[in-house]
Amino acid sequence: MLGAIRFLWNATRGHRLTPWRSEYLKWRMETYSGRRANTIDTAAFWQFVTNQKRLLLHFLRWASEMKTLE
Repeated sequence: MLGAIRFLWNATRGHRLTPWRSEYLKWRMETYSGRRANTIDTAAFWQFVTNQKRLLLHFLRWASEMKTLE
């Protein structure tokens, strides 16, 4: 779980309280969903997180596992 928290901390650098403004997260969402990063606002961010919750948790578990292998 520490690896997942570390990933989120690093991914939201500069936008800890407003993750929907993180250029990195917007880029990742654009890559995954095909939605243009410049169209991602607060509502779109939370809709994506809500709709993809299961896959996002799976990714965070994977990221945590990869961090422990280092």
